[in-house]
Amino acid sequence: MKPYKVLIVEDHPFQHEYLLKLFRNDGGFEVDSAWSGSSALNLLQRYEYDLMVSDLFMPEMDGVQLFQKITSLKKRPAIALMSVASRRLLVSAGLSAKNLGLKVVGLISKPVVPNAVIQLRSRLDALASQAQEYATISLSLERNTLLQAMSNGQIQAWFQPKKSLRTGKICSAEALVRWCHPTLGVLPPSDFLGAIAQFNLEDALVGLMLEQSLKAQALWRSEGFDVPVSVNIPTHLLDSNDLADRLYQKVLDAGAEPQSICFELMESSTTEKISNFYAGACRLRMMGFGLAQDDFGKGYSSYFNLVSTPFSELKIDRSLVHGCLERESLALALESIVDLSHKLGLIVTAEGVETQEELEFLRRIECDLAQGFIICAAIRAGDFIELLLEDSPKPALT
Repeated sequence: MKPYKVLIVEDHPFQHEYLLKLFRNDGGFEVDSAWSGSSALNLLQRYEYDLMVSDLFMPEMDGVQLFQKITSLKKRPAIALMSVASRRLLVSAGLSAKNLGLKVVGLISKPVVPNAVIQLRSRLDALASQAQEYATISLSLERNTLLQAMSNGQIQAWFQPKKSLRTGKICSAEALVRWCHPTLGVLPPSDFLGAIAQFNLEDALVGLMLEQSLKAQALWRSEGFDVPVSVNIPTHLLDSNDLADRLYQKVLDAGAEPQSICFELMESSTTEKISNFYAGACRLRMMGFGLAQDDFGKGYSSYFNLVSTPFSELKIDRSLVHGCLERESLALALESIVDLSHKLGLIVTAEGVETQEELEFLRRIECDLAQGFIICAAIRAGDFIELLLEDSPKPALT
């Protein structure tokens, strides 16, 4: 296999030579090095690298400034950050890089150990495999293609269960969009939601997801299960003053109750006017819908909005859940958020739960609900019935 081209940026003489030796001894890398951020930037402008490993603390141009500048490059390497500083500082720097669109494959505390280099190579292998997989996918993301997929049933609502951390029972579900493509198989939302937004089809998608959720509820109800469903709304859609009315009418036309639907305001956008945010949120609640702040801790959400908006539910973003067992600061933040939410009368749901240990921690801090792959991925409405049947009380023996 062709070795990865890596650029090491380190100003300390001993660390510089030590890192060169580590990467060269591994055998999976072709290594260049730079002593400063400016010299690294010069090399990045002239050559293409698969990976840049940079110290955070350097004179003239530190590591954070360096990756801010490389966002302008056409070919940007994956990033690994090194430091003797606190883990919290490393994580913060990594989040800064990720939010600039860079691929962060490592946050490494010094001194760097050989196993950290092996892990970097494994993550680069995963990125290369992913890139090769995506290269084989050819989607024609035109407006008419998306509209046709929405009208012919290819774009569907699948459902991920939310389980109570007290009883272990399924108590609701979230509708998540999937594209069942005739030749490419089931595509995740990351493959097409950008185009949905680009062609101003988000409003139509929300309507479709609501309609399919109402049909799923009717199906489940015919089997004896009454399951509330959450539907995502990009927050900027609240700029449409009649959004609440249109959603309410869809529910009435289906013969359903607004109380069975919760709308989750997504963190991917905000309204043009803050008044539209509060007006839209109030009107949805006045019509009887549940209202959740989605992805709390990730984007535009704030404690002021939390205490000022008539939410019925708070959904904690998975970025706060992952690592909560290793990082005391995350654990304390989660406990504080759960406590405040309960004082405000909100149901608290943790998203993206992946391990039994995370479930146990969330149970200890009295989080109400959890969803994530450890419980179940999103599945079709018909398959969801099987989960409900497994979850329901077994008949008594006679």
